Amino acid sequence: MRRREFIALASAAVAWPLAARAQQSDRIRRVGVLMGYSEADPEAKALLAEFTQGLAELGWIAGRNLRMDVRWGLGSTDGMHTSAKELVDLQTDVILANTTPATAALQRETQTIPIVFTIVGDPIGSGFLASLPHPGRNITGLGVFEASITSKWLDLLREVAPDFKRVAFMFNPDTAPYINSFLMPSFEAAAKAFKVAPITAPVHSNAEIEAAITSLGREPGGALLVGPDNFMDIHHTSIIAQAARNKVPAVYHSPVSAREGGLLSYGADFQDIFRRAARYVDRILRGAKPSELPVQMPTKYLMVINLKTATALGLTVPPSILVSADEVIE
Repeated sequence: MRRREFIALASAAVAWPLAARAQQSDRIRRVGVLMGYSEADPEAKALLAEFTQGLAELGWIAGRNLRMDVRWGLGSTDGMHTSAKELVDLQTDVILANTTPATAALQRETQTIPIVFTIVGDPIGSGFLASLPHPGRNITGLGVFEASITSKWLDLLREVAPDFKRVAFMFNPDTAPYINSFLMPSFEAAAKAFKVAPITAPVHSNAEIEAAITSLGREPGGALLVGPDNFMDIHHTSIIAQAARNKVPAVYHSPVSAREGGLLSYGADFQDIFRRAARYVDRILRGAKPSELPVQMPTKYLMVINLKTATALGLTVPPSILVSADEVIE
């Protein structure tokens, strides 16, 4: 072989991987999204928009270098499983999972496609990963609270409704099994510290929600803690109506509930979580492994108080709460 031919061949060999890498980086990447709510839910749409905007700011533009496939849980376990299977069958590069049921449905379908979860209560107890610092599998993401938050919820209830003597923690054990194992011990300990009687209130339907709140409101001194649960979020309108009808002060984790008539909400800023989730998806698209990305916890919390609801319940909101609130509904 002549020297000139050898040099040309060698140059081509070096250039080929560079060209291949350039071609690979320019290809359209596919991101799946499984939202744990109905597509008709305006709050869910707003959170998805935050995620999309977060990706755009990092250089991932739909129609240019990104294709996004969105599926909705439709408010049911069956719908979640169907949507999860559809996304896995599309062989997306990474999937964003919103809520514990959505993450669980995806975990059943794939152990290889990277999954970034949002708004998951107890990722270790739910079996999604080995530890928060070192997930060790194909799943990582952003948690939504720590167990100690139950004490904060009861403290806020005490501030706004100081005369409550018993408090029910309402949730669906099918959609939020982590509440029993992760939050219930801290809830019971906090209730004991506040010298109030803790009540466990598992529910599976609107009828059971109505029965639980009606029972709680039969005597004065009842209060309600609405669990951070996909099922509770979907049925929040019914919960708010029953709490108002039975004169039961209630605290929620989502600001939507307080804005729509609930007394008080305190919880992680979901929009901030979805923005931060976009950064994790970006890192995975650029080569990071989910097993090496530690689970992040919330850094921003929101408190919303509804003064109209407080007045209807005969409660006086102290100035300390009004000053601390991020939003006051009048």
